[in-house]
Amino acid sequence: MKVVFMGTPDFAVAPLKYLIEKHDVVAVYTQPPRPSGRGHKETKSPVHVCAEEAGIPVFCPPTFKPEEEKQKFRALDADIAIVAAYGLILPKACLDAFKYGCLNIHGSLLPRWRGAAPIQRAIMAGDAETGVTLMQMDAGMDTGDMLLKKKIAITPDMTAGTLFDAMTALGAEALAEGLDLLEKGELRPEKQPQEGVTYAPKIRKEEGLADWSLTAEELDRRRRGLSPWPGFWFMNGDDRIAVLDAEPVALDNSIPEGTVCEDLTIACKTGGLKLKTLRRDGKKPCAAADFLRGYALPEGTVLK
Repeated sequence: MKVVFMGTPDFAVAPLKYLIEKHDVVAVYTQPPRPSGRGHKETKSPVHVCAEEAGIPVFCPPTFKPEEEKQKFRALDADIAIVAAYGLILPKACLDAFKYGCLNIHGSLLPRWRGAAPIQRAIMAGDAETGVTLMQMDAGMDTGDMLLKKKIAITPDMTAGTLFDAMTALGAEALAEGLDLLEKGELRPEKQPQEGVTYAPKIRKEEGLADWSLTAEELDRRRRGLSPWPGFWFMNGDDRIAVLDAEPVALDNSIPEGTVCEDLTIACKTGGLKLKTLRRDGKKPCAAADFLRGYALPEGTVLK
């Protein structure tokens, strides 16, 4: 099939590579290059780089509101558009431009976790499993008919980064199976149920600041769900200390929240969060014992 692909992050690269191998990708849409790193150098998205390496035309409109952008899209005369974490809302003119419309590879088991950050929110909520849903796009926010689902377990050690990597391969697998069924006329749309709808709002940087009034389990899920971005940290005075690895442990619940206890365990609403790997701003990551040899954080200190 003639395909237009629309995506931006690493999550979308594996599906794009599958399409390049198996179909005729006539154009790729992605977010414009943005400043990145210490030098704020303009950096192309992973999808942009992949498409250029394959010699595919790349378009980076900041919006589809101008009529000329809609016309340019329709003029591609493709059979279908495939969308994976693109980052722009498509107008009805684009959704209806091609024979098979637009299919979205969404990173959750719809209708759970509609919205911008389904992978992170699934971990933070303590979900036992998640997956990808191949969905027929409509004008709503992830409200279209479900076409195919693939599930994956969320293990206790998974971060958003490692789950993201696993979901990337799963998305490509769902797309391959879905397009095969579509070409055979065997893809059966299913309306999303009204029950079980949840929303996954965009991650805010300030969510990474530790809140010791939460339970140890909740804090550890937050740490994992916010890794690698924006990370998870606490403040000790003016010092910002990132927590790269930790585990929830049993602890006397009468100890005030935020109190530093033995083995660098911090008292929480219930239980304690044992900090295992830390990093001060500008320093290298190190194990808790090494951290304490170079930084004073005595037992009894109460973190805010």
